[in-house]
Amino acid sequence: PFVTVNCGTLTETLLEAEIFGYVKGAYTGAIRDKKGYFEQADGGTLFLDEIGDMPLAMQVKLLRAIQDRKVVRVGGETPIPIDIHLICATHKDLKKLVETGEFREDLYYRIHVVDLLIPPLRERKEDIQWLAGRMLDAETGRHGGVRRSLSPAAEKALLDYPWPGNIRELKHCLERACVL
Repeated sequence: PFVTVNCGTLTETLLEAEIFGYVKGAYTGAIRDKKGYFEQADGGTLFLDEIGDMPLAMQVKLLRAIQDRKVVRVGGETPIPIDIHLICATHKDLKKLVETGEFREDLYYRIHVVDLLIPPLRERKEDIQWLAGRMLDAETGRHGGVRRSLSPAAEKALLDYPWPGNIRELKHCLERACVL
């Protein structure tokens, strides 16, 4: 399995329940046991997007789960073994967050095994036409099977634009163009 969670979109309490799961009766509304993302990803990969937005208190719990390779559901007592590959992503500079005390140094070194720096789209203009082509192909199915392509003027406009929103902005731009 490949399980994805955006750490920046959930409150700290909800993030803990979603990542580690919970047992019935752990809190109001917990009417049944629920596997968390770690358990759901067991035997596969857990992708923690925007890990730089994770609250410090949650970072401690995450570090423990990664080190021990076990999770305990919210309200539970029994450690559950997990075997996952962990991938983390962020738009923030984690090293600087460590220096300012906003990200735990021990967690930083635990997750910083292989560092892949992906430059912003404005620094890799050669990818824009290829990405645009794939995105337009994906839009074909959503718009009655009509294949869309870019005019030379549109291609030039895409290449000249700085894309501050990176690939998400490019995708939304092309979706909007297809709709209109």
